[in-house]
Amino acid sequence: MGVREGFEELYGAAPEGVWAAPGRVNLIGEYTDFNEGFVMPLALPHTAVAAVSRREDGVLRLHSADIEGPVVELRVDELVPLTNTSWAAYPAGVVWALREAGHATVAGGADIHLASTVPTGAGLSSSAALEVVTALALNDLYELGLTGPQLARLSQRAENDFVGVPCGVMDQTASACCVEGHALHLDCRDLSIRQVPFDLASQGLELLVVDSRVKHALGDGAYAERRAGCEEGARQLGVTHLRDVAYEELDGALERLTDERVRRYVRHVVSDDHRVEQVIALLDAGDVRAIGPVLTDGHRSLRDDLRISCPELDLVVSTANASGALGARMTGGGFGGSAVVLVESADVDTVTKAITEAFAAAGYTAPRVFPAVPSAGARRVA
Repeated sequence: MGVREGFEELYGAAPEGVWAAPGRVNLIGEYTDFNEGFVMPLALPHTAVAAVSRREDGVLRLHSADIEGPVVELRVDELVPLTNTSWAAYPAGVVWALREAGHATVAGGADIHLASTVPTGAGLSSSAALEVVTALALNDLYELGLTGPQLARLSQRAENDFVGVPCGVMDQTASACCVEGHALHLDCRDLSIRQVPFDLASQGLELLVVDSRVKHALGDGAYAERRAGCEEGARQLGVTHLRDVAYEELDGALERLTDERVRRYVRHVVSDDHRVEQVIALLDAGDVRAIGPVLTDGHRSLRDDLRISCPELDLVVSTANASGALGARMTGGGFGGSAVVLVESADVDTVTKAITEAFAAAGYTAPRVFPAVPSAGARRVA
């Protein structure tokens, strides 16, 4: 059953519209967004889809086709941050953030029915997709006139302040603003974006996503601890954010830091910002294959300096590279989730088979492998 039909069955009338917002995979630039640095995500074909209608009585009704349970009924004027720990906190948080931003008309409420093909717990931004699809639907229905970057900021605020996860703005911006056939270069300081052509098929290449099936939970404090460590590094170096530490001055900056943990975090962030710039230069030059070693170098940094990898992700990267991949790295928040692997199209089956066999030999759950086709951002679909 589609979301439109599901909506009608739940609420007894057709929705006013249907919207979709994608998950994302990050090509390069990890834990750089909250340091006001650079990131380079691309949207996936996998989407959260929402059928939505307005209400006038201040009631917000939420239902997910993917999660067992009844319709969640809330009052818009009673939404309070950090009080809801279910999936419904993500769309409810968006309504709260819109209300807090002065968009009083959303106080009328809404009926929302959601379904998603974005894998949860895989580091592919399933939560951002839920937030952005809700924000876009309400923006259209209530004629708020907000741009994609503005919807991303509001969605980020929902996750930061309502749900309680201190994420940066990359995931929501990718979901709201990506363009088919491109990767998105986002400057997280001024939120300027550039769509960078990323047509792998024309080059005889594929970017694979390997979902390790290891679930991560960013609310457990590990993400927040690293964010605090980065902020401490910036403070000790006398800058507002690590974005302000030039790559050419990194060695000298590291010598000024006494805490080994903070030093590792700073080294990762400054070097990953540099890796984003390297990838953009290579793509602009048309040398797509040359980004492979940059991806692998990024994985080493995430594994050794940021220490957010896990044995399964390390196995994906080492096996992929040993079986002919051009490069690979874990992607997302870490402690599980997914890796990206750049491969020649002719080698997809070989590399996929090698990774699957390596997981079986190690006694791990079989991974899910699929191509990351650069896809469109959030849009109305019906």
